[in-house]
Amino acid sequence: MGANKDTFLTGANAPYIAELYCRYLDKPGSVDPSWALFFNELRDDSAALLAEASGASWAHSQSRLIVDGAAAAQPLAAEAAAMGVDVRQAAQDSIRALMLIRLFRVRGHLIANFDPLGLEGRKYHPELDPKTWGFSDADMDRPIFINNVLGLETATLRQILQILKETYCGSIGVEFMHIMHPEEKAWIQQRIEGIRNQTDFTVEGKRAILERLVEAEGFERFLHLKYTGTKRFGLDGGEATIPAIEQMLKRGAQLGVEEVVIGMPHRGRLNVLANIMHKPYVAILAEFEGQAALPEEVEGSGDVKYHLGTSSDRVFDDREIHLTLSANPSHLEAVNPVVLGRARAKQTQWGEDGRSHVMSILLHGDAAFAGQGLVAECFAFSELRGYRTGGTIHLIVNNQIGFTTSPKYSRSSPYPSDVAKVVQAPIFHVNGDDPEAVVHVARIATEYRQEFQRDVVVDMFCYRRFGHNEADEPMFTQPIMYRTIGKHPSTKEIYADRLIAEGVVSADDVAAIETGFRNRLETDFEAANKYRVNKADWLQGKWEGLKTLIGEEELREDDTSVSLDMLKLIGEALSRPPTEITANRKIQRLLDNRRKMIETGEGVDWATAEALAFGSLLLEGVRVRLSGQDSGRGTFSHRHSVLVDQEDERRHIPLNNISDSQAAYEVIDSPLSEAGVLGFEYGYSLAEPDALVIWEAQFGDFANGAQVIIDQFISSAESKWLRLSGLVMLLPHGLEGQGPEHSSARLERYLQLCAEDNMQVTNITTPANYFHALRRQVRRNYRKPLVVMAPKSLLRHKLVVSNLQDMGPGTRFRRVLPEVDPLVGDDKVRRLVLCSGKVYYDLLQERRERGIDDVAIVRVEQLYPWPRQTVMEHLRKYGNAELIWCQEEPANMGAWTFVLPRLINILEELERDRSLPTYVGRKSAASPATGSHKVHVEEQRILVDRALAVELESIPQPFRRVT
Repeated sequence: MGANKDTFLTGANAPYIAELYCRYLDKPGSVDPSWALFFNELRDDSAALLAEASGASWAHSQSRLIVDGAAAAQPLAAEAAAMGVDVRQAAQDSIRALMLIRLFRVRGHLIANFDPLGLEGRKYHPELDPKTWGFSDADMDRPIFINNVLGLETATLRQILQILKETYCGSIGVEFMHIMHPEEKAWIQQRIEGIRNQTDFTVEGKRAILERLVEAEGFERFLHLKYTGTKRFGLDGGEATIPAIEQMLKRGAQLGVEEVVIGMPHRGRLNVLANIMHKPYVAILAEFEGQAALPEEVEGSGDVKYHLGTSSDRVFDDREIHLTLSANPSHLEAVNPVVLGRARAKQTQWGEDGRSHVMSILLHGDAAFAGQGLVAECFAFSELRGYRTGGTIHLIVNNQIGFTTSPKYSRSSPYPSDVAKVVQAPIFHVNGDDPEAVVHVARIATEYRQEFQRDVVVDMFCYRRFGHNEADEPMFTQPIMYRTIGKHPSTKEIYADRLIAEGVVSADDVAAIETGFRNRLETDFEAANKYRVNKADWLQGKWEGLKTLIGEEELREDDTSVSLDMLKLIGEALSRPPTEITANRKIQRLLDNRRKMIETGEGVDWATAEALAFGSLLLEGVRVRLSGQDSGRGTFSHRHSVLVDQEDERRHIPLNNISDSQAAYEVIDSPLSEAGVLGFEYGYSLAEPDALVIWEAQFGDFANGAQVIIDQFISSAESKWLRLSGLVMLLPHGLEGQGPEHSSARLERYLQLCAEDNMQVTNITTPANYFHALRRQVRRNYRKPLVVMAPKSLLRHKLVVSNLQDMGPGTRFRRVLPEVDPLVGDDKVRRLVLCSGKVYYDLLQERRERGIDDVAIVRVEQLYPWPRQTVMEHLRKYGNAELIWCQEEPANMGAWTFVLPRLINILEELERDRSLPTYVGRKSAASPATGSHKVHVEEQRILVDRALAVELESIPQPFRRVT
């Protein structure tokens, strides 16, 4: 029997089990021994079962009800006997009633009235039918002892069903019994059952809801009238979104929230901008009239009006709350991790109680919430150290359609919200045409978030009155739905009629509210053509004091040097053996080597230079945050910024033990996510310009999975939305014979994105230059993303070392590194080889071995912004040399196609345009690298040999210039 516990305790078996249990209570020996053992275990373990602290199986959940039923029936025994009522019948009634109550808590949402359009018809579920539990119509009015389970000691079945249906099957359905934390389940249960899951709104509260609906609907209708057919992705059909968010903000402010970061798709954004963020109506109307959303003096592409964000301050009950609505692209759900990262940064700025003061709200479409993987990635952050934000309120604006795709074709789960169960988030389903119910669950969701600091979901069923956009024809694909919508009154009309019937307002009152709002819009419409944005929404708050880049980036020299005394202080802390933990023996050798580097001032490797950069910033008060897969140790076991005790796995972080007055170093081993984590770190950098924020890919090509974040945010947000970021991306890159995967970080893709000084792309070859590049990110008075083609084999290459003096006074980042060996003479150099990254060391070693002294090798460390003047100086220096660009990547990859036109431009200015640059490298290929190590070695030998060849003509295709 034990193996079948998950199946035998079903609704159909309930009467039999109740009868069996009553027999057991009377005489344990009267039931089969296996049943006796089972019931005995239940009685012995009843306390644990009553706590429901398990992730309990179905069988155990039902078993708990049997125990409860017996406990509930026993106090009734004496009274039942005195009244001549069968005690056995009373026990059975109690057990079955409690089973029914629990099933309504679990399954009641399945028969609730969510759909405003009523397309699903009458709902029925057998486990919610009293007949399944052995009750008949004749039992409806018999008193049943339920031991205060619904706040009643005794109730008839009719009363029980009324309470359960009002609580769990009206306009609201709740999914919370999947939660494994007893205190959370109990809190929700008490919060909704005591009031039958409804709020008794005051007259003022009802009028406020009506006014929000008038504004939401009136704004959309006004735009539809004035700009018929223009895309606006309106909120028509989901207008209850506005009072829902208002309630979240109002209740949040009452519970201590002072900042809210909001993310949402394009649908409904204009309404949220106007009626939640209080962006002036005239500003939005001016954008419809073709006026720019940016001031004239600000350069940038701008974006469509339904992608824009803003910030504002609102006051609720004399409590001010700061709101940030993040700008977003059309890529649904891509903004989610950005919002979470921003919220995390703001919470860090607040300090210990940050999660109570800063809250995130995410709005979703139903199809996107179920379909986009970033939703699941963000849920994975919710309980992780380094990423948790104290819970997000998710509001699904459930239009019951995705573009032209119906739910039955777009998801396999009953609800779009089911993915939230992975983190045991409670889910409140609600009918969007019942705005009081919507506001009610918005309030509960906010209270839950503040109480438990966990994610919560409101799934608001509504509809989309028009097509995917206002010019779309939805009847092509959903004729039944849209015939229904065409006849369906709006949410505002339904609610206004309800309040008129209740005597809260009159028809004249409603008309006056509507007329007043419409007149306000007409006034703003008349002013829209003359409206101009006079101030850019950037460089405020934490960004105050920072500037935009003006002029040539190459001409700026920023002091990134550090005193030798500070470097030695940091180095001593980095190499100090930890006394509080038992470190791995190999770590001791690492520490000894680092100590030697610091003491001699020579041989500083990549990882040590990075740690010195971090440590120097920490001592200067700059927070450093490094996040990525295996970042604590480092993918290549090179960093070891977290030392782990070999006995109990306690963690020791040397960089947090330099000085008592230093800033914090945060290094996080991220979940196995790229788009989510990169988006999170980007969001963090938006809110914290004074920190060095770094995302590290395990291998460079792992960033392929985060391309949306790179394309839509990192590379273009400044131009589109005036949003700056100093985020650093570390992308391990280099062809080393390890196969097509993990060889290339796809340098060419980042270079293709470069324009208008939007970001920096580097392929650095020395630890000291890397040190300066990191410090430069926060030592300049402006912020740009930095993409680093990070090394792999070079991490331990004997030539890839620097001296401490290279980081000391008078040093800086060098965009181009000159020739390092003595040559025959500048005018006698026959060939200048320009290169970038790892291939330099292959060329250098081979040249030294051959004793060649008439080939100069110059490294371009920063590919963008392109260091034109410095490259030109080297071409002028070696005026008689033929020019080669050498790379190890295939010709259609790497930097070749990026540098070619720029080199030609320089040669033309030097009047050497007849001498075009020659390409040396691998031929164009579909795959980044060969899968054979032997072939890789031979390819590398050939390209190095040809770069150093005596005669240029001996270089055959495809290693010659690509045209």
